[in-house]
This record gives sequence, C-alpha cells and structure tokens, in this order.
Amino acid sequence: MLGLIAAATAIRLAFAWAFGLGVDESYVVAAGRQPQLGYFDHPPLVWWLSRGGAWLFGSEAGPAVRLPFILLFALSTWLMYRIGCVLFGRRAGLWAALALSLSPVFSVTSGGWVLPDGPLDCALLGAALCLVRAVPGGRGAWRWWLGAGLCAGLALLAKYTAILVLGGAGTYLLTQPEHRRWLGRPQPYLALLGAGLVFAPVLAWNAAHGWASFAFQGGRASGGGGLHPWAVPVVLAGEALFVLPWIWAGLVLALAQALWRGPRDWRGWLLANLAVWPIAVFAAAALWSRDRVLFHWAAPGYLMLFPLLGAALARWRWRGLVPLTLATAALVVSGVLATGAQSRWNWLPSVGVTWAADQEAVDWTSLRPALAPWLRDGAVLGTVRWHDAGKLAYAMGPGAAVICLNPDAREFGFVAPLAPWAGHDVLIVAPRFTLTQARAWFGGRFDSIEQLPPASLDHAGLPIMSVQLFLGHRLRP
Repeated sequence: MLGLIAAATAIRLAFAWAFGLGVDESYVVAAGRQPQLGYFDHPPLVWWLSRGGAWLFGSEAGPAVRLPFILLFALSTWLMYRIGCVLFGRRAGLWAALALSLSPVFSVTSGGWVLPDGPLDCALLGAALCLVRAVPGGRGAWRWWLGAGLCAGLALLAKYTAILVLGGAGTYLLTQPEHRRWLGRPQPYLALLGAGLVFAPVLAWNAAHGWASFAFQGGRASGGGGLHPWAVPVVLAGEALFVLPWIWAGLVLALAQALWRGPRDWRGWLLANLAVWPIAVFAAAALWSRDRVLFHWAAPGYLMLFPLLGAALARWRWRGLVPLTLATAALVVSGVLATGAQSRWNWLPSVGVTWAADQEAVDWTSLRPALAPWLRDGAVLGTVRWHDAGKLAYAMGPGAAVICLNPDAREFGFVAPLAPWAGHDVLIVAPRFTLTQARAWFGGRFDSIEQLPPASLDHAGLPIMSVQLFLGHRLRP
C-alpha cells in the first residue's frame, strides 16, 4: 500500500509540474485570493486549500496550489484501503485502493487538481470509515460517531452534493433492523450537530449574501426544459467513461449484488445506501433538468462502491485479472505521461497534430508583455466570461485588477465588482470576438470601444490562439 501511494503521488507531482492550471483551477486560485467564509460556486474548503498552498510556498505555481489536493488523495487511498480491510479483509482493501488509483475521474482529476472533488472524496471516505466502525457498536463507538460527524461536516464544507451520500447513512439506519437501534440513542444526533457546526461558516456567508450560493447550485438541477429520455443513458455512459468502463461495470455489478442481498448483509447494504443516492439522483436530474448534468457529479456514489469491488476481486481467481490490472495501469500512466509531456513541451505539432485542449490547459502568462503597458497606464482588465477572468487573473498575478463584464460573473461578481471602476478605461480581453460583437455586447457600458492589435497566446513558444483586444473608454456607472 505504501509503495502504491508513493508511486502514484510521485506521478501526480510530475503532472502538477507539467500542466498549466485548467479553467476551474485558475478561477479558484484567482478568485480565492481574498479569504472568505463562503464563495458563490462551492463551499470554501477548495478555496482555503489552494490559498493555503500558495501561502505556504509563497507562490501560485501549479505544484504549490495543487499539493494539498495531491496529499489528500494519498490519504483517500489509505482510507479506502482501511475501509476494505475492516469490512472484507486486507486483500480486499488492497484491491479497492488499487482500483481507485486506476480510475481517472478519481486518481487524475480529484487526485491532483484544484477542485472540490478531492477534499469531498477524502472527507466522505473518512466518514464512511468512522461509520463502519461505529454501527456495530462496542468500545469506542462514541468516538467513531463523533468522527463521522466531523468528517461529514468537512464533506459538506467541500461540496454541497455530499448531502446525497450522507443521506444514505440515514436510509441505512432506517432500513437495517440490527442497527436501527442507533436512532434511539444520542450518538447519531451528536454527529449531526458536529457536522452542522463544521458547516456553519457556509450558512453564515450565505445568510449575509442572500443565499446566493444555495440558489445557484439548486438552480442547476431545476426542471423546466422538458423530458430528455436519452439523457439518462448518455450520462451513465459518460460516467462509465470517466471511471473506466470495465471498472464501472464491476462497480455497478457490486452495487446490484449488494441491493439484491439487502439489509441482511449489513456491510454491503451500508455501502449500497451511501452509493445509490448520488448515482440515482443525477441520472434522474438528467431526465428533466434544463441544464446539462456533468458526468463527474455522481462520482461520490461510485466512490463508495470500491470496497465492494475490492472484495469481489479478492475472491475472484480468474488468471487474467493481473494482466488486465497491469494493462489498465499502463493505459492510465501512459495517458497521464503523454498529456503531461504535451502540456509541458507541446510536442504534437512536430508530428502534425493540433490539440484544441491546449487552450484550456495552458496558462495565459504569454499575454503579459502585451497587457502590462496598459496596466501601467491605469487601465483595468476586463473579460467576456468568468472562465476567461480566471485564466487572465491567474496569469497576471495578484497585482492586476481583472473584472468580468458578464452578468454571470460567478465569484468575480463579489470579489471584483464593476462599480468601483466606473469612469475608468477597460482593456477588454476577448478571445474569438470581433469589433462588431464587442460593441454589441459592451457598447452600452462604455462611451466608446476601439479595437487594438491582437495578442498571441503561446504554448511552449508556439502560437495557439489570437486573442482580440479592445479598449473600452470610460466604464459607465
């Protein structure tokens, strides 16, 4: 286990060095420079962790802000191993941890990117381990219940969707006859109280800001777009692709077996209850939501199934299991190394291949020479979308003022409002915009708009995108 964790952590550190920050990562780092109790998009834990990494190393470089998330996934791998050991034995724990480390949506994105999913997964696994220790009772049950409450609060402090997994603990206690007795004891309620205390900063921030974050996230799954029957299989197929289809198939089969056995097997029933709600809710949301359901939203549900898969693999004596595992490891590691090398050195053009993802994975630092003179003259930088505001603000550093000229400004609407810049000139950085589009979008906000020579976004010295620049004269109040 220690060898697995060490090797995987080393690969993630190399990945963090090679890759520029993605859109969401740049946004979190840049918009999170002002520490707060809460933020518009998500609860504050992801923002606090990235800010902590930047403060610790005195740098916002990728390895610095990603290190807390890499270390958290190392802890998540160990927690997965321990859950498997406690429930099904050490061999099952090892297989569960190994399968988790080979699943890209967990080991690559959650395992090292500046996203709320990494802290969420770690906290949920901590809560699950405490639960499997607590519900049988016995010595130390009080301690395990309180630990479950603390970890549940941390999960909620990472991402609101944690409530779906944690709700599964409630349905388990209601439906498992042997452990239903806990509902008449104080421990689960004290755990709920502890979780609420940890989550209190989010409630305080939302109360002071019109419940903006709750309204935003709740609205993403709201109906109104009609029924989309084909959306459910599309979402499930996307989830399978993100997990890896053969690992996903094993997880789903393990879930089906646990549901078939029901409450009489309390170990499988507990994990099934923790898993089923995120998977079912987001599949149902895809049916009626007016917005697209992203494939990684249900990942916490699949996370809870890895101990069941580990138990099945520990019992399985198929001789092809080890070659399949090695082939999967080779596929994942080679994919990570190839994309990391492309991100760092941009080698694909040398073989005649263009990779559009470069525009998302490359930092915008090559724009600094073209933009710096305007900043010295007192102009503020403006962008069309919050995505671009995050990339630009991260690339220009903490000293540059960046505003988002879109009503959907996300966190930039709170940390960089437009009102203080009324009367100032704004250098508008607008990839793929024409002067006609710029005047149509922003003409009412300025006295006039003029087009400037474009800047070049480069990757390893090669241009990959021409970025249009416009000067908006006197931002109107």
